[in-house]
Amino acid sequence: MYDFSKLTIGVAPTRRDFFPNPKDARAKKVEIMARLSDIFSKIPNLTVVDIEDINEEGLLFDYEAVPKIEKKFKDAGVDAVFFPHCNFGQEEPIAMLAKKLGVPVLVWGPRDECPPDPTVCPNRQTDIQCGLFATTKALLRYDVPFTYIENCWLDSPVIEKGIRDFVQTAAAVRAFRACRIMQISVRPRQFLSVKYNESELLEKFGIEIIPVEDTEIIGLIKKIMKEEPEAVQAIVDEWNADYDISMTTDEQLHSMAGMALGIERLADKYGCTAVAGECWAMMHANLGVGTCFVWGYLTGKGLPVACETDVLGAVTTNLLLGAARKENDVFLADITIRHPENDNAELFWHCGPFPKSLMKPGIRPGIKNCKGQYELAHVDYTLARFDQAKGNYSLFVGEGKGVDGPATDGNYVWIEVADWAAWEKQLMYGPYIHHCGGTPGCLKEILIEACKYIPGLCPDPAV
Repeated sequence: MYDFSKLTIGVAPTRRDFFPNPKDARAKKVEIMARLSDIFSKIPNLTVVDIEDINEEGLLFDYEAVPKIEKKFKDAGVDAVFFPHCNFGQEEPIAMLAKKLGVPVLVWGPRDECPPDPTVCPNRQTDIQCGLFATTKALLRYDVPFTYIENCWLDSPVIEKGIRDFVQTAAAVRAFRACRIMQISVRPRQFLSVKYNESELLEKFGIEIIPVEDTEIIGLIKKIMKEEPEAVQAIVDEWNADYDISMTTDEQLHSMAGMALGIERLADKYGCTAVAGECWAMMHANLGVGTCFVWGYLTGKGLPVACETDVLGAVTTNLLLGAARKENDVFLADITIRHPENDNAELFWHCGPFPKSLMKPGIRPGIKNCKGQYELAHVDYTLARFDQAKGNYSLFVGEGKGVDGPATDGNYVWIEVADWAAWEKQLMYGPYIHHCGGTPGCLKEILIEACKYIPGLCPDPAV
């Protein structure tokens, strides 16, 4: 199963070749790397690859180091690269290396010390800020997108927030580039809205679609139910401990557990990061059960499943889970009705496929008619939709907060935004549909920044 939380970052501190004094840059590097190491140590599932073995200084300052660092970073599978400036820096090898790696790039350096007394020492120690202008211009010349953190003091909270945000941005890009969507059966006939262009997704973004026929998935599920009753029962026991299952028959529970195992195994077999599944008729006709609760169960395990064979919705969940680094789960909702009293609140709902981890505290979740039955927590949410029309792809992204509202069936949360009328108009004019991904947290700026590293994807922030 794809690990949305994982990220590997290459760190290549840099100095100018001969001026300012390399001695000062080497001393500054010790301070910078101590601060960065402290920040990195607080970020879970982050692997850092340095260049200490590239030369005696562990610094990038000449062309000769570029192929060596490129090989080391590629061998390590870096998902992003960071160029901390220890003095002016060496913009040419930085731009060359960044271009060759083709991963998200972070540029930063600490504020310079006060200039020394010119009567004692005529030269400034580092000129870091000046060099940052040179580096970013070189990256632009090489057509390399980059993220920049404000030139700040080493102990400033700005650097820690900037690094954390960049890690999430790079994780979102990594998840998008890794997209491999398993499509179970075909879309419901009426759902013209979930149409997509498979060739275009592959050609523009490298996103692969793996179609699975009804006979393959149904055959595997029935085989599991027949030959692995203990594995099926273990999942039923898990659900019995976590949910009110009194409204679901034992036969239904066992069919649902077999379905969960079958889909998970096929996704692993084909190396898929997410699933877009037909949920209206196929499982009902062959197994006598619905899919909604199983979709939410698998999503909570780290295999997001989109309803109604919504492939672009599945891509959206990959982006969101990457940006969140799986610290929170994701849901794919219908944008359903306006709040009867709050003009800026909207019902984000679906039949019952939301992960239990997002549930409102203090309630006992239930399973009814193979559907989850619980409201989501009233927290901050990021909402997004990856979609297209006429070959143009965009990512709608906005933020809101869960609020009180009338109860309804299935899974739901009422979300209040700054100006729902403006959101509605933006969504209606498209190219979006009534499906929208969501996850707890404020990730709007993270996702907008991620679009910078995905050629052909235009960010479309909510107005």
